[in-house]
Amino acid sequence: MTTPKGIILAGGAGTRLYPVTAVASKQLQPVYDKPMIYYTLASLMLAGIREVLIISTPHDLPRFESLLGDGSRWGMRLVYQAQPKPEGIAQAFLLAETFLAGAGALLILGDNLFYGKMHLDALVREFTEGAVIFGYPVRDPENYGVVEFAPDGRVLSLEEKPAKPKSQCAIPGLYLYDHHVVAMTKRLKPSARGELEITDLNRLYLQADKLRVVRLGRGIAWLDTGSPANLLEASMFIHTIEARQGFKIACPEEIAWRRGFITDDQFKTLIASIPKSSYREYLERLTRDEA
Repeated sequence: MTTPKGIILAGGAGTRLYPVTAVASKQLQPVYDKPMIYYTLASLMLAGIREVLIISTPHDLPRFESLLGDGSRWGMRLVYQAQPKPEGIAQAFLLAETFLAGAGALLILGDNLFYGKMHLDALVREFTEGAVIFGYPVRDPENYGVVEFAPDGRVLSLEEKPAKPKSQCAIPGLYLYDHHVVAMTKRLKPSARGELEITDLNRLYLQADKLRVVRLGRGIAWLDTGSPANLLEASMFIHTIEARQGFKIACPEEIAWRRGFITDDQFKTLIASIPKSSYREYLERLTRDEA
């Protein structure tokens, strides 16, 4: 099977963050020292994905293009697609049909931040068919999609924001699908709220015995950015780790260089194009430390 392509769904109004989202999309807001979308893009890059479709509103899409460009400076290919009207997460696959061109997809929601060794590159490399979703333990599962497991670990059911959750295992906004995903999405009918639900898509794979859940343990952080308090907490988390370790989290330039997307010379040229700042100083330090 060909390598899956990446999709970042960065739509939505971000009304819970108003008024900061009145001018710029939620996914363009800073999480400590980088725009939020850097973190989701970094997750795909760490998975070995080099072709990514970014889906957003017609209003915000030019801003994402201005920020990220065509991806070539990071050894990637970034493509953009407008979502005129938000009609569910699964709608992303219909919008991405031409981009995917028969490939599978690793979809991440633009406001889902992950930290820790998730080994996504190995997962993507070994992936052949079906669908993979993730399970993360939370204290308030009623606010999320929830996975119910059998004693032997098999997935029994998927529920969206259940009043009485059957487990503490929530489903984060990261999904891996095979090349059948567009065809499977076309089988969906809009829900009562008029959307193509990602939970319904996952249920189709579950019914076909093609759904696998990877549980994320204590070494992984899944950060929420839905409210001003959540956004501040995520920023403080990133700041604390970076200040302690001296390494940046979700730095596309560094990931591209370390993953071999760009050469040493291309990395140095890229650094030279960045304005003088602590961000540039960090990248310059990397080249000195590796010399």
